[in-house]
Amino acid sequence: MNKNKNPMSSLPARSLLYCALATGLFAAVPAAMAQTSTATLRGQVAGAQSGTEVVVTNTATGSTRRTPVNADGNYTVVGLPPGTYKVESAGSSRTVTLSVASSATVDLGNEPAAAPSGEATTLDTVNVSAPLIRDVKTSEVGNTISARQIEQLPQATRNFLEFADTVPGMVFQIDGNGNTKLRGGASNASAGNLYIDGVSQKGYVRSGGIAGQADTQGNPFPQLAIGEYKVITSNYKAEYGQISGAAITAATKSGTNEFHGEAFYRYTDQDLRDKRPDEEANGKIDSQTKEYGFALGGPIIQDRMHFFIAYEGKDNVAPKSVQADDRAQPYTGLLPSSLSSQYGAANMPFTEDLFFGKIDFEPTDRDRIELSTLYRDETQTANVGGIYTPEQATNKINKDKRSNLRWQHSADSWYNELIVGTEDSQNNPTPKTLGNGTIYKYLDTSDPNIGEYSFLATGSAGGLNVQRKRQKGWFVQNDLTFTSFQWHGDHTIKVGVSYKDVELTSQDAAALNPQFAYSVDAGGVSATPYRVDFVAPYDTPGQQATVKSPSKQYGFYIQDDWVVNDKLILNFGVRYDYEDTPAYTDFVTSQAYVDALYSDDPQNPGHPWADRLLATGIDVSDYISTGNNRKNFKSAWAPRFGFSYDFFGDESAVLHGGAARSYDRNLFEQLALETSKSALSPVVVYFQNPATGACYKADNTCVAWDPRYLEGVDQLGTIDGVSKSAELFLFNNKLKTPYSDQYSIGISNQVGDWLTDVTFQRILSYDGFAMSLVNRFPDGSYFSPTGGAPWDQPVPGYRNTILGMNGLEQRSSQVLLSAEKPYTKESGWGLTLSYTHTSARQNRNIDNPYAFDKPTIHDYPFVKSDAVSAHRFVASGSIDGPWDITFGAKVVLATPEPINTIACYGHTDPDGATCQQVAAIPPGSGKFLLGGDIWGYRTVDFQATKEFTVAGDFKLSARINLLNAFNFKNYSSYPQNGFGANGVFDPDITINRSGEILYVPRTVTFEIGAKF
Repeated sequence: MNKNKNPMSSLPARSLLYCALATGLFAAVPAAMAQTSTATLRGQVAGAQSGTEVVVTNTATGSTRRTPVNADGNYTVVGLPPGTYKVESAGSSRTVTLSVASSATVDLGNEPAAAPSGEATTLDTVNVSAPLIRDVKTSEVGNTISARQIEQLPQATRNFLEFADTVPGMVFQIDGNGNTKLRGGASNASAGNLYIDGVSQKGYVRSGGIAGQADTQGNPFPQLAIGEYKVITSNYKAEYGQISGAAITAATKSGTNEFHGEAFYRYTDQDLRDKRPDEEANGKIDSQTKEYGFALGGPIIQDRMHFFIAYEGKDNVAPKSVQADDRAQPYTGLLPSSLSSQYGAANMPFTEDLFFGKIDFEPTDRDRIELSTLYRDETQTANVGGIYTPEQATNKINKDKRSNLRWQHSADSWYNELIVGTEDSQNNPTPKTLGNGTIYKYLDTSDPNIGEYSFLATGSAGGLNVQRKRQKGWFVQNDLTFTSFQWHGDHTIKVGVSYKDVELTSQDAAALNPQFAYSVDAGGVSATPYRVDFVAPYDTPGQQATVKSPSKQYGFYIQDDWVVNDKLILNFGVRYDYEDTPAYTDFVTSQAYVDALYSDDPQNPGHPWADRLLATGIDVSDYISTGNNRKNFKSAWAPRFGFSYDFFGDESAVLHGGAARSYDRNLFEQLALETSKSALSPVVVYFQNPATGACYKADNTCVAWDPRYLEGVDQLGTIDGVSKSAELFLFNNKLKTPYSDQYSIGISNQVGDWLTDVTFQRILSYDGFAMSLVNRFPDGSYFSPTGGAPWDQPVPGYRNTILGMNGLEQRSSQVLLSAEKPYTKESGWGLTLSYTHTSARQNRNIDNPYAFDKPTIHDYPFVKSDAVSAHRFVASGSIDGPWDITFGAKVVLATPEPINTIACYGHTDPDGATCQQVAAIPPGSGKFLLGGDIWGYRTVDFQATKEFTVAGDFKLSARINLLNAFNFKNYSSYPQNGFGANGVFDPDITINRSGEILYVPRTVTFEIGAKF
């Protein structure tokens, strides 16, 4: 809380990397400087005259900063990298440790008694005992993850963000595929942002918040290169942009005046873990995790120039089971052995290479220059498991390349940081093979809508699995800080401007690999398919399958941190962002489609078809673009205010609070649909039953089966009606940018060695992007007499039209409690406790923008959010044990997350809907210590590390992690058996105890390492 690939193409070759690891030449060194990751040091020199110099020296690098005191003896130094410093003035000195993105107060001349010493934030480099100055006088809601926590807590991945869930309000999730996701509060992952050395890592095209982090087992940055990081869940200052969720600001390591290095190798496989639920019947599936890395840093010129390099790699194989979906499992006995034999073991290989390098140079005491680069390369097999056989796999390539050049200059009364950088991030999944796909299904004719329950998917993955997402460009940002302004106290005023020029690319399908569905019943597999799903190409003016658009992003902010007196600090800020995306503003709606909208309605003579929309409040002209009637959103002004009040002036009790607005951005992969969907549209065609001539449904084109359709998309395109099946997307001409309003009030206390905090946080999110259906019945109604959506009532000559608009909303209230006893050498232990209570509601699943169950998103009711548990508790800590063994532990408990779905239970809404959006809480899967089965997620992890001194500073280490020590099953699949009847909502939700789980079964990992 408020406190301070293809393996053969790897570069370099993996065999060389293994040899490099074996040499034992590796490094871990202090953190580097950056605008949003650096620390601010302020204080007073007792009895000092104006102009007296304060000298601040980094004990690891020799870097020195100087600043004069003002007439009151006060001083401020900004832009300090996290680390240990000696602060000197007028014959007085103190040695202190500063954490990432913090503000600390250090007074000189009247030093207090020595505080209990803690380790420097960069543990394995400089053994300087110095008290860690905690940032308690801040209005930001969050906490810092120290180097000690990163090194000593048990960990299932090498993703440094895994430790963020020790902060109240944060959730780090590992799904059944090994993919990771981080989110704050009830927001989705895309709302967050990661800043590394002050540079945003925002993903502009795909979801996930961080570029390259959508649906991947990979890590965004080498953990060996991270010094520490700060998690801010709300009320961040004005320098944080393109965000409406949680902010992570991390400081990287850099070289020092001594050569230091480290390396590690980590391993586990199927013999070192318990069974997953889907392995209980047939035994374990082969799996493995290999993670390895090295780092090296040191001086090039003593006190002036240093270098740091780091590499981390992964060779993972995730276990998967091929099995029928929940609803089809009771009917698997109908399958012939040639199909049922394909159930069972499968796996998904994954490889990653991560490189980071940095050189820093300080030609003078006032200048620092840094050049850094990041290279990330991943290959992954996906779309395997569940009903999908290995034939249906996709190959995913995920790459990220970044370079940054920064110049920091400090003067007596101001400090400036200029950063110029480039980025190139791309994600390209494709089917593993080319050809037809085959899906076997059971048709439930007792369901009025005829339910389709899937047994198995074989052959090639469909055309919707071909995607190309990329963001490539450059940026420049400059931050200027004034430290000498005085008016009723001391003001630190920060002004920043930024400009980014990137090209955004999005392709979401290709016209290949049609998917034919065959029904299976007591008579076996049908001789002919009953439907086909495929992506068809269309020659629509202005439409293209791959959408590219330049994006120019402008940002400006001003922040005033006003120290009114030794008790009260006020934070005032305002931020403005503007983005120009021509793919949206220059789009021109097809004239043929406009003509169809305004043509005479065949069922309402004398009236245009567009009049059908008036009954639900839609003026279709608001969605027709001429190429010059759209403007980019210009109202993204974000005021931010915060305060902290130190009741006794000794930081033992600090009241803090704030109110802020923060704007995120619209994802380009969604904006691009308006330009791409009529070039490549998903099409469904039904085939007549050869015996009866009937189709299983009447809401799509239905034709007689012809074996030539198996020849592919070209032959399917000759079907009468397919040429009129293009799907259009139309977006509102005045799209807004999503944002959140954030409010908090809390109090931090220091009680002995413990730091505690209680905060209430309220977040209201608005203007999320959603998509609704334009289809309407002739009388303008949306629902049929049976309550179904008007899928068979499209605009004449077209299939379906999707309207894009703002309207997704989320409201959450959270109580955030934390208590931390920081680790010190004297005590030999540290412990962090955090608890979060959340009450959240939303009008639509925040990860699903498609809203076709009501006329528009504005008609959806608010229900309990499915993004977050009501109760979540995390405990983590480490202790120095006997024989120089360090032990670490982590416990995570959470109640089940609600389920959001559309349920039919005999109730009819006034608008005619017979099925409603509802929220239901699934049953808990078990208990912990006391009480009943109330928990939906439980893990208890341990680690033990032993270091062996070989000679001097050269050390070897051995580590064992015991993950999910009690083998709790964190089920993530919940069959929905019904929701009641006769208008009475009575959900019947059970647990699929043979389905997917979150996290891992009980697993042992072994790790060896070396340091010098």
